[in-house]
Amino acid sequence: MQFGLFKSIFNPSHDAAKPVNGFATEENPLLNVLAQLNVGSILATVRPFLAQLPDSFWMPSQASSKAAEVDTVFYVIYWISVFFFAIIVGLMALFIVRYRSRRQGERAPDSPNHSLALEITWTAIPVIISIAIFVLGFQSFMNIATPPRNSYEILVTGQKWQWFFEYPNGFVTSELHVPEDQPVKLTMTSEDVIHSLWIPAFRVKKDVVPGRYTRTWFEAQEPGTYPLLCTEYCGTGHSDMLSVVTVHKSGTFEQWLEESANIYDTIPPAEAGELLVQRSGCVQCHSLDGSPNIGPTFVDLYGYEQQLTDGRVVIADENYIRTSILEPMTDLVAGYEPVMPTYAGKLKDKEITYIISYLKSASDRGPSEEESAEAETEDPAAQDPDAASATEEE
Repeated sequence: MQFGLFKSIFNPSHDAAKPVNGFATEENPLLNVLAQLNVGSILATVRPFLAQLPDSFWMPSQASSKAAEVDTVFYVIYWISVFFFAIIVGLMALFIVRYRSRRQGERAPDSPNHSLALEITWTAIPVIISIAIFVLGFQSFMNIATPPRNSYEILVTGQKWQWFFEYPNGFVTSELHVPEDQPVKLTMTSEDVIHSLWIPAFRVKKDVVPGRYTRTWFEAQEPGTYPLLCTEYCGTGHSDMLSVVTVHKSGTFEQWLEESANIYDTIPPAEAGELLVQRSGCVQCHSLDGSPNIGPTFVDLYGYEQQLTDGRVVIADENYIRTSILEPMTDLVAGYEPVMPTYAGKLKDKEITYIISYLKSASDRGPSEEESAEAETEDPAAQDPDAASATEEE
């Protein structure tokens, strides 16, 4: 969120007319004071950052069709509050000065102790204002809660501590991609605890509850990338439950979806596995550099012994990795909390095979590149596990 006042101060390109010590002085009197203090050089390092932030005092930029409506409700309540705050504090200050005691022992003059007209007035006005705010807010709420019939539906799953977005063609990613100028309905559920999906620029916020579905919708109007985060505390990794929304220009979203859904078949299996690890949110709990994290590191995992909580020692081979992905509570590694959710239904057999190929490449006990290439050439199942599974069933 960007404060418009700060942006006008620190960004010389923001309606600037004449720079003095790095500041424009004709648009804002405060700039003259700052210029005299010669603080331009001190704040030079933060100016590029501030220049990239939206121009709004309280709110981020309005990037959806409902953002202006939500902001209207906010600012109506805000300015009403400012108005009455100024009256109450002003009258309080006036009365303190006007009716202060001037001489010791002076008796206050008699004053009215009841006024029916005044009591009706200060009761009726707040009631009318409250009703007006309710009507305005309720209309906005109903508009946001009722998606259009032609909305593009995306399934959202929240789990510790990542988001999954599933598109109508079955493609799943950890980042939300939507088309411009088209209503998008999010149908959401949680795998574990209550989460809350929030997209500040769209003025969208909705709880994601386990065991039920919640819905919200928006229509993005400005192509770009916007932050998406969880606003309901959901455990130790809550602050890492971050993602982004990418709004594609009209006519380009369908192309992106088709290319992204088929990209794993156009690159080597190990590279496809690395991409899946990134997109599926695995790196939030498993490091790629050998450092400890919520779960075991992926470096030198394949081919090594794993000490389990039940005392068993197993080798991390293909079957162990597959079981850990689909049934993570079966073989728990000692020293780690049982917090990994299942990926059953989220990853296809082919995608699990790609991830295994990547883990092999990240281990010094995995096959060499020449051996992997030879195995893929000789074994059709390595190239298309889904087809191989179908063949076996036949």
